[in-house]
Amino acid sequence: MARLWGRIVDGLGALGSITIAGLMALIVADVIARNFFNVTIPVVAEIGALSVVMILFLQLATTVAHNRMARTEFFVHAIERRSPRAAGVIEGVYDLLGATACGLIAWSTVGVLAKDLKAHEFIGVLGVFTLPVWPFRILIIVGVTAATLHYLMRGIARILNLGPKAA
Repeated sequence: MARLWGRIVDGLGALGSITIAGLMALIVADVIARNFFNVTIPVVAEIGALSVVMILFLQLATTVAHNRMARTEFFVHAIERRSPRAAGVIEGVYDLLGATACGLIAWSTVGVLAKDLKAHEFIGVLGVFTLPVWPFRILIIVGVTAATLHYLMRGIARILNLGPKAA
């Protein structure tokens, strides 16, 4: 089960990376169109704005899973030398706080998604090119929910002392 979860989390990160490549290609195409043909590709800025947020949350769970979140660890390392159990509890509390923050973000994004669906929210220029925003919101929710679950599972494992470096 842990291996499957790891693949799901890493798959979300890979989807974020593929989205980065697509966004880069779209931006390059827009720059070429502007410079050589004196035209713009509609909604590049809007797609870019939504994509950057989506990419962040798609890659958040894999960032958490591979211990790549930016934080200061010298305090925990000092405690870990004296008491690995205490360090595990501190790390577990950190993970549970991360789960709480990510859970709140997921919950609030569900509300935004509901409003977007109700209002039939689109980005773009009507009659030229429009794109619904709900797919972006759903992927944001999927990514932040995966991060929430990973933080929660790891935090519980650490607090129950399944090891200070419990996954």
